[in-house]
Amino acid sequence: MRKFAISDLHGCRLTFEALISKIGLTPDDELYLLGDYIDRGPDSKGVIDFIWHLQESGYPVYCLRGNHEQMLLDLYNDRSSFRDRGDHHLLNSFGVSHAKNIPSKYIKWMNQLDYYFEVDGYILVHAGLNFNTTNPLSDYHAMLWLRNWRANIDRQWLNGRIVVHGHTPIKTEAIKLYLQAADTTPDIFIDNGCAFTHIDGLGKLCTLELTERKLTFQEFIG
Repeated sequence: MRKFAISDLHGCRLTFEALISKIGLTPDDELYLLGDYIDRGPDSKGVIDFIWHLQESGYPVYCLRGNHEQMLLDLYNDRSSFRDRGDHHLLNSFGVSHAKNIPSKYIKWMNQLDYYFEVDGYILVHAGLNFNTTNPLSDYHAMLWLRNWRANIDRQWLNGRIVVHGHTPIKTEAIKLYLQAADTTPDIFIDNGCAFTHIDGLGKLCTLELTERKLTFQEFIG
């Protein structure tokens, strides 16, 4: 059984589908998605629909919450002034002009998403862990939003586990270097900035196969 992690799909449905095809995902594999399915790219709705299609077709797909899902939930529930109505790419993909008009089944799905998974010696999370608190797995806000936390990693608390996360887009070569150093500094970035096609070194979707620690990249195609 292979186990894959992908983060920060950001509305890049065609790229997501191409990456799934490239790795030859089967129902005997497991796929872990680390949040930020929506915004920036052209087809946020299509990303979620494809996730549902995989699950309905018998593929074990497990999904975490990202900060962009949380922002949409806050906006939908009138708890946020971060955006006026919502990302226009997101709204266009649903054919609506305001987040309130997004079909409720998508909102319900986002609202039940987990904050982290523990899998075979890895902690999978969207953004990071707050090692300044007694129990890093209790700080859900940090799991969605935290950046620049590597200097505070508590190796004793991790006890051999490695944190795999997205949230902060980094260049392809940097992702490879983080993977190579994972036994020394136990965190691996896998956000290759799929929607940032205008920045050199970004513009790809990345997956990490957890058992073999193998990276696969897919250039943005939509």
